[in-house]
Amino acid sequence: MAGAEDGPGQQPELEDDEAASCRRWGAQHAGARELAALYSPGKRFQEWCCVVLCFSLIAHNMAHLLLLARWEHTPLVMLGMVAGALLADFLSGLVHWGADTWGSVELPIVGKAFIRPFREHHIDPTAITRHDFIETNGDNCLLTLLPLLNMAYKFRTQSPEVLEQLYPWECFVFCLIIFGTFTNQIHKWSHTYFGLPRWVVFLQDWHVILPRKHHRIHHVSPHETYFCITTGWLNYPLERMGFWRRLEDIIQALTGEKPRADDMKWAQKIK
Repeated sequence: MAGAEDGPGQQPELEDDEAASCRRWGAQHAGARELAALYSPGKRFQEWCCVVLCFSLIAHNMAHLLLLARWEHTPLVMLGMVAGALLADFLSGLVHWGADTWGSVELPIVGKAFIRPFREHHIDPTAITRHDFIETNGDNCLLTLLPLLNMAYKFRTQSPEVLEQLYPWECFVFCLIIFGTFTNQIHKWSHTYFGLPRWVVFLQDWHVILPRKHHRIHHVSPHETYFCITTGWLNYPLERMGFWRRLEDIIQALTGEKPRADDMKWAQKIK
């Protein structure tokens, strides 16, 4: 009889627990709603400008590289593609680790513009799948503008003989730029489980770009590992080395700042 009496009385508590569980992450999380609201028209304009300029420069530089291509360049170009992918993967990890681990949304300029998306992503991981092309790729386009402009300047000012000598290096830089530009798009695909083009799934399955299953490891709280999000090739070796933990220990010892303190603050918001 006692068990029968307890059942109905416990029902509201179970419903409250389920509701609280649903609010721990996702679009209904209080912190996620607040962070999403900080996406401003000014930020949107900046992203549009960066995407348009970035892809214009990519097209310009690619055309010049194709015009300068020679069969004898093939081995070094292939090597440059692999090296570019590796370096882009490491740089994606470095930026991702830095923005995840340090800083605050309240920081002037960079806080709302660049750290905010990282905080939102941990408490609403699928938000990125609802972002359009501009919002997804705007910040990465900003980061690659300077090397693209530098490359375009060389094509306009250097002689054909000098460009011939520089060609393998410029191909490496261009591959690095391409992987860097599309890193967040690749990251978005790693969170997308329906409707992906077959060629994207093929690249994920063969680990040419970041696979979906591989990236899940990072999203286990407290999000302290597997930061590389371009190809993910470097995640395992860096983890085996304890690379990120060692960096965090050094910075914490020098500054007294606790890793991921701001990230945890937003995760714990409930209203």
